[in-house]
Amino acid sequence: MEFSEILSRRRMVRAYRPDPVPDDVLRRVTRVIRRAPSAGFSQGHRLAVITAPDVRARIAEIAEQPYVDAGLPAWISKAPVHVAVGIREASYHERYQEADKTDDGVEMVWPVPYWWFDSGALLSLVQCAATDEGLATGFFGPGDPGQFAAVHALTGFADDVALTGILTLGYSAEAPGAPPSGSAGRRAKLPLDELVTWRA
Repeated sequence: MEFSEILSRRRMVRAYRPDPVPDDVLRRVTRVIRRAPSAGFSQGHRLAVITAPDVRARIAEIAEQPYVDAGLPAWISKAPVHVAVGIREASYHERYQEADKTDDGVEMVWPVPYWWFDSGALLSLVQCAATDEGLATGFFGPGDPGQFAAVHALTGFADDVALTGILTLGYSAEAPGAPPSGSAGRRAKLPLDELVTWRA
């Protein structure tokens, strides 16, 4: 699939068919983690691929009700795969304490927490890889710190890996060509000139 087609097809989906996703497809999708950008090649990205029905059901029990209350269908519980996206901040500090990254042996002061920035970049790559495989994705973050902690405990992540959210993944049950089921289906796209500034 051409990159422009991947971009045009990538969208957040709120309805999945029950078909399982083959392991080889999941491996192709998740291997993009090794291509994801990270400051100084810190490699702090982590993914947890969750296909176990009982674990997915428990995650849905924690996180799905607000979406149902808002009028959306039950979609977290229907997705055959949950991919937890995580980031290990310590990997960045460890990398920037190495000789080629320090200033007189002192780690830089981080102007922004680039581990969170890089986590978003990984998410976009996984979505594009899934789209290239004919899969659909959605994304959610549990609603409060307690829910985040409860979902984190189900991912298998180490304690020093922060959960940034869960990517739902599977084959779309939405009708081809239907408007997006989330906010993108209810809001108009802003004009390009409002989003891009040119300084020539």
